[in-house]
Amino acid sequence: MYAVIETGSKQYKVQTGDKLEVERLNSEAGSTVNFDRVLLVNNDGKVQVGTPTVPNATVVGKVVEHKRGKKVIAWKMRRREGYHRKVGHRQELTVVQIEEIKA
Repeated sequence: MYAVIETGSKQYKVQTGDKLEVERLNSEAGSTVNFDRVLLVNNDGKVQVGTPTVPNATVVGKVVEHKRGKKVIAWKMRRREGYHRKVGHRQELTVVQIEEIKA
């Protein structure tokens, strides 16, 4: 059984027991979180596709930790003008363990 959920304007295919990194959630580490935007549920070949979401379907997960992602470097430069600038960014992430898919 798997489901496709949407969080942080991104879509993730999840199964029970999966760990995934999503954009930072406002939940404490160790607490449970419910994902209500379930777009698709596949239960042993029986597929439910939402329009846009599947009614009464939720995915329950447990917040494992909060962390920061890999540093991404943006380099700006204008040729022959002596202008260059280096900017770095690290995305705030939450690691979630999927515990249950309710369909």
